[in-house]
Order: sequence, then structure tokens, then C-alpha cells
Amino acid sequence: MTVLRARGAGVRHRRRWLFQDLDLDVSPGEVAAVVGPPGSGRTTMLLALAQRFRLSAGRVDITGTAELGHVPGVSEPESVLTVAEHVRERMLLTGRRPGGETALHGLDPAARGFELSPYERQVWGLVLARISDPQVVALDGVDEGLDAGEREALWRLIGETTAEGVAVLITAREVDEKRVSTVVRLHGRDDREGDEK
Repeated sequence: MTVLRARGAGVRHRRRWLFQDLDLDVSPGEVAAVVGPPGSGRTTMLLALAQRFRLSAGRVDITGTAELGHVPGVSEPESVLTVAEHVRERMLLTGRRPGGETALHGLDPAARGFELSPYERQVWGLVLARISDPQVVALDGVDEGLDAGEREALWRLIGETTAEGVAVLITAREVDEKRVSTVVRLHGRDDREGDEK
């Protein structure tokens, strides 16, 4: 069974393609990684795969829903809200009754958005994304600003998420291919299309 299918997907910006002719299938519990240097279009591809960015060509179909985790400039913590307030707000927005236990995975419920480290922002995004029980979760820059221990802890949380049958889309500069099901590589401004593993 496939929860995400892309066929001939592409995004054009001005006179160049950020990516094109992307065919991708992601099943429940799989991790698909979009890998490339800054400016290569990986965040745009992530957003397009999560149906949050308009395609110029092709299509992306998702069985169920996709939620964004932390995506800088798109899905970030409100600086003055606490972690607990973010959770309560998300529960209200998704029609869930506040008051139940939500696993915070070590986050301080009283920490305000501006106080969160890069690792804590990734955890924050994953916690909020999971509240609505999506079939797909998208996380941007899972290797940026994290030390080795934090990366390992984040991969454990990603593993817990996929073990529950949720597909996870990530972007990174580089990734251990043993940890993921699929890698789409973007090489930078001269890219004409991604190379799929």
C-alpha cells in the first residue's frame, strides 16, 4: 500500500526547474529523504510532496493527511507561546479535546518558542504534527544545528513514528542511507531533476 505517490512532479521557479519528472512511492512506515545542499530546492520539494506547495507539473497524491513538522519560515513555534500552549492550540485546531496526555519527548512544557534549540524545534514539530494522526509527516533540515547525540535522539523519535505506520519525509544535507527507504538527491542550481536511490 502506498500513502504518497508522486508522478512527473515538478516545480518551476522563474526560468528554471527546481526539480522535475519526480516519480516517488512512499509506503506506511517508510522514511523518504530529500538530500542536497542549501539552495538546491529540497524544502520546496518537501513542501510539494506534503501538498503545501503548488506543482508546476505532474501530481502528488496522499492517502489520508500530511502534516508539517518544523519547517523554518513555514511551520515554526510562536516565540511567546509555551510548548504546552502550542499543544493545546493544535488540539483545538484539529478538534481534539485538550487535557489528554501528549508525549512531549523531553520538551519542557513551560519553554517558550524562542527558547527552543534546533533539536527541540524538531521535536516540537514532530509532537504537533502527530496530534492529528496523519499518514505522512514532513520534517525539514533534520541534520541542521544538531550535535551527534541530538541527531541520534531525533532518529529514535522518527523510528518510533514510522513504527506506528506513519510515513516520514525529511530533508537533510546528507543522510545515512541505511536509515531511510528512499533518497532523492538534489545537486544545486544546475539540477535538472533529482536522482532517486
